[in-house]
Amino acid sequence: MRGLRALYERTDARVAGFMARYGIVLLRINLGIVFFWFGALKFFPGLSPAQDLATRTIHVLTLGLMAPSVSIPILATWECLIGLGLIFGVFMRATLLLLFLQMLGTVTPIFFFPGEIFTAIPYGLTLEGQYIVKNLVLISAGLVIGATVRGGAWVAEPENGLASASSP
Repeated sequence: MRGLRALYERTDARVAGFMARYGIVLLRINLGIVFFWFGALKFFPGLSPAQDLATRTIHVLTLGLMAPSVSIPILATWECLIGLGLIFGVFMRATLLLLFLQMLGTVTPIFFFPGEIFTAIPYGLTLEGQYIVKNLVLISAGLVIGATVRGGAWVAEPENGLASASSP
């Protein structure tokens, strides 16, 4: 039984070490892929299910000054820049600033178009509403990645089997 317990402890430590070593990098790259993909879709009319809601939201935010023919390419470029910054790990402060500003914009339809976001306010969500609420996960991922910008990292602590944040 001790041999089995020792095997479990070694395996657990290796798995925790792997997650601590690669988890943030994989989170950053995969979040970048999501942003790049969603942004790239907006360059092709009709491919992004969020395009109509996005253009109407930007129209309201800009007090009607920005036409959809201008706003969608700008939003597409913005999202692709976020994606590329995350994928390649460059200009992280600027990339995360763009991410958080973009996320602010994505929640505004809740206030501008509640009838399109909720089937029953405040708990029943339409597909568009679910699309917006999932951004809570993207915001959290951005916060975790942001915690590493100044050199912080996740390290495995074999003595207690946990992974925790550390900074220089």
